[in-house]
Amino acid sequence: MKTYKKMLLSLAAVLALAGCKSTTIMLPSVSGKAGEVIVVMEKSDWEDALGGDVRDLLACDCPWLAQQEPLYNLVNVIPSGFGDLFKYHRNIVIFQVNPQVDTTGIIFRHDVWAAPQCAIQINAPDAATASGILKEKGPMIVSALEQAERDRVIRNTLRYEEHTIYSQLADIFGGAPHFPTGYKLRKASDSFAWIADDKQAYQDVFIYRYPVEDEPFTLEKILAHRNAVLQENVPGMFEGTYMTTSKFFPTTLEFLKYKGRDFAQVRGMWEVQNDFMGGPFVSHSFYSPDGSEIFVAEAWVYAPKFDKRQYLRQVESLLYSWEWKKAAEDEENAAN
Repeated sequence: MKTYKKMLLSLAAVLALAGCKSTTIMLPSVSGKAGEVIVVMEKSDWEDALGGDVRDLLACDCPWLAQQEPLYNLVNVIPSGFGDLFKYHRNIVIFQVNPQVDTTGIIFRHDVWAAPQCAIQINAPDAATASGILKEKGPMIVSALEQAERDRVIRNTLRYEEHTIYSQLADIFGGAPHFPTGYKLRKASDSFAWIADDKQAYQDVFIYRYPVEDEPFTLEKILAHRNAVLQENVPGMFEGTYMTTSKFFPTTLEFLKYKGRDFAQVRGMWEVQNDFMGGPFVSHSFYSPDGSEIFVAEAWVYAPKFDKRQYLRQVESLLYSWEWKKAAEDEENAAN
């Protein structure tokens, strides 16, 4: 009898566990192309002022590039047509424009119908109010979409990582970004490294460092160090040619914070001195853990035959995966 009771208890435990597992919701993977956004809105609003405001925000010329490319590719879907095919998309902006809405405002959600998904809902009683919300919260909407695109790249990078590159770079610099399969360590010294993926277009990363000086994060000083480092380490195809910062395009400086790490972000265009090559770049400059050095992680693209928006987005996202070696080891030890 005791043995029989033990069998019943064991069977009950197994069934309970099975029941728990059956209630776990496994979301499907997102669909759609990178850099694409589904905009759920009535056709009348899409063709009127509200739709124009959405396009001005999300389909404006990408500010990072020399040629015209939209910041995002937009696809309008009317609410009655917003079925499963579109609900699985990676980026969705939904407009609930109805006098009966309970709360006016904006809601940011993740992984509603699929994963990893960014879903943004704007509730308003009329189109004019929706436009007002869009203009007020526009930077937050763009930031949420950019972060979602970036996080997907990092997620796939960690899933298909070329682990030896991080190990080699972390031994030299004490930290590094993570790189997916396909990247190669082209050049490495105590103060400079070049990591390249040149299969279809050049989507490369530089890492370099130099001693701290007074006011290290002015645009002039960041660019002066950049030009000196690249002239020394990145020669062109012909004698007397080397990579440098283009003076014909604006260069911008912005101070950002990501996962507790502060850095100065510089965007601009690179060119090869005395040659005709060029393209976009973005760099992150930040202090070493002990504050004695400035580290720079820079992403750049050379793709003369292709649109460059997605190439730059992909390689720029890798910069955000920077991890100090000690922090990574501490996290691994804690997990074990």
